[in-house]
Amino acid sequence: MTAVREATAPAADEPVRAPGRWAAPPRPVWEEEPSRAGLAGKGLVLLLACLGILFPLWIVVVTSLSSRKTIDEAGGLVMIPKDVTFVAYQELLSGGQVTRAALVSVGITLVGTLFSMAVSVLCAYGLSRSGSLGHRWILMVLLATMFFSAGLIPTYLLVQSLGLTDSYLALILPSAISVFNILVLRGFFMGISQELVDSARIDGAGDLRILWQIVLPLSRAVVAVITLFYAVGYWSAWFNASLYLNDQDMLPLQNVMIQLVQKQEAPVGLGQAIKTGELSGLAVQMAVMVMALLPVAVLSPFVQRHFKKGMLTGAVKG
Repeated sequence: MTAVREATAPAADEPVRAPGRWAAPPRPVWEEEPSRAGLAGKGLVLLLACLGILFPLWIVVVTSLSSRKTIDEAGGLVMIPKDVTFVAYQELLSGGQVTRAALVSVGITLVGTLFSMAVSVLCAYGLSRSGSLGHRWILMVLLATMFFSAGLIPTYLLVQSLGLTDSYLALILPSAISVFNILVLRGFFMGISQELVDSARIDGAGDLRILWQIVLPLSRAVVAVITLFYAVGYWSAWFNASLYLNDQDMLPLQNVMIQLVQKQEAPVGLGQAIKTGELSGLAVQMAVMVMALLPVAVLSPFVQRHFKKGMLTGAVKG
């Protein structure tokens, strides 16, 4: 009996729990299995959030695919598809201002994203090396630009003095660099093992080779996320074009969409079709919105799996 009691007795360092219904739970509350009511509540909240996001998009897509008769019967925006037609998209993509604007937006996005990523990666890699010349002072200057800026008028005067007005460079250079993105890249680069860099340097590799063959392959997640940030920024930008471009033929897709939504000016070839009743102006507006949203909606799922790793790791390192 004595041996049995000693075997069942709690150890000296084991906490003694009082018997009864008010005993302490074996694990924290936040690690407990949620109840059925909690799961149902979470599911309901997520469902409502999804509906709040998807329902407006559904209305935009359905309205863009609706005929003029269906839109007139609905009195505006259409919620239930009926008499689906692709006339609005056919007219928009058959040539003219909208097609040209879409090509301009694609070109600006590709060139601007490549340029921004090249400069940001090089700058972040240099700032992540503790032995680089003046990296602390350069980092302080970059951080200062996050809180203080020259303002709109000095920026416009600078662009004008450089002769960049009515030039596509005016849509790229003023917004080419994001200090926040550089800091995220720098934090991720600082988390890479220094032993890998030192071993490559011993083998005779230079900084560019180390960056290209070691650092970037290990940083695919953060590079993908930052690339998406820059691409979405260039694709959605419209303010610089409204400031620096006076030629209507040079406007990107977002500015053409603004003109359509505000009914300032119908694109060439569509104005007559709308006047004769072949097209509904509302369907054209919704079709241009779908064209503007489609690239982001298509690319985002492919980068989403890298988002958590890239952002969190790059934000907490260094």
